[in-house]
Amino acid sequence: MADRVTVIGWDGSPLTATARAALSAATLVAGAPHHLALPEVPATAERIRLGSLALAARRIAAHRGTAVVLADGDPGFFGVVRTLRAPEFGLEVEVVPGVSSVAAAFARAGMPWDDAQVVVAHRRTLRRAVNVCRAHTKVAVLTAPGAGPAELGLLLEGVHRTFVICEALGTEREQVTVVTSDKAADHTWRDPNVVIAVGPAGAAEGDAWIAGRDPSAGPRGWALPAQAYDGPLGEGETPSLRAAQLARLGPRVGDLVWDIGCGSGAFATEAARAGAAVLAVDRDPEACARTGAAARRHGVQLQIVHGTAPHVLENLPEPDVVRIGGGGATVVSAVADRRPQRIVAHAATRDEAELVGRDLTEHGYDAECSLLQSVELDTRRWTEKERSVAFLLSGVLPDRAP
Repeated sequence: MADRVTVIGWDGSPLTATARAALSAATLVAGAPHHLALPEVPATAERIRLGSLALAARRIAAHRGTAVVLADGDPGFFGVVRTLRAPEFGLEVEVVPGVSSVAAAFARAGMPWDDAQVVVAHRRTLRRAVNVCRAHTKVAVLTAPGAGPAELGLLLEGVHRTFVICEALGTEREQVTVVTSDKAADHTWRDPNVVIAVGPAGAAEGDAWIAGRDPSAGPRGWALPAQAYDGPLGEGETPSLRAAQLARLGPRVGDLVWDIGCGSGAFATEAARAGAAVLAVDRDPEACARTGAAARRHGVQLQIVHGTAPHVLENLPEPDVVRIGGGGATVVSAVADRRPQRIVAHAATRDEAELVGRDLTEHGYDAECSLLQSVELDTRRWTEKERSVAFLLSGVLPDRAP
């Protein structure tokens, strides 16, 4: 095992005395080509060009001597430190951090970033990164080739964001460009780059106390009553049914949720409060307007689509989980053809529930059905005030679970 491993973050500024001392004593130096070209790298040191971090970590672990790993920015923030400290390599490291590329990008933009979401986009995570940009109004995206500003802009079709694109931070080629998301694909961007995606600003809040989105923002609790949504709820939107649907779907950050037949916007709003991106669909323009008002009242981002399912669903981006609030087995079948991880629907009668359940099963879903009954009591007289009964159907696609 290497006698000593030092990880140095480089942000384009002159190396610190600590970093220079570590480099001067190094017998092995690993980094990208622009790191290995630094004049402080000893001519006698073995050099490893970083490609596979795991392979580099194995070579460092087997080295007898003093190793230095050079990385951009802060190597402890979505960087090489995580790999080097993995149990299979057993490396203890000292870290000399630089300014992270995210901090540098926000500094160039002159913006605070304690309220920002930070995501990494590469080919496997691009869709989830886009969903975070849909759901949140300030997101920093650490991009990769094939998952850069152009791809982000194309996948955000229908959602307006302003992109602050910071290319080659800390180098002579550094450039900062501001474009709208729909224009990002019109340009060619240099790697590496960081994209800050900014949406419409919400209401000003008090002093920040936690990084990212404040989990205490908005009302406490889930499956809120009708008063929270400024009017009566539809028969498929009762708090008890909504709570069960949210529990079955489990919307989370990085997900895209379809809410088909969004009605008052109660379910869509609460899925967005969980951090998911939400497409709320309804054929009734009044329902679309009411859903938009509910989203604004609760301070969440929704994309509202006016149209009739199943036809309107054809050009929508791929969902992770779907609530079907109306349309019956025809809509269930169209949704199942898109292969989301989970689907929930409800039915008023056993025959309708059986039809939907069979449809889910025929599409390869593990289907479940429960009869939900809730009775609201008047606590002054302890008499029945309102009763609701519905069949709750859910389907989980085994090869995409959880």
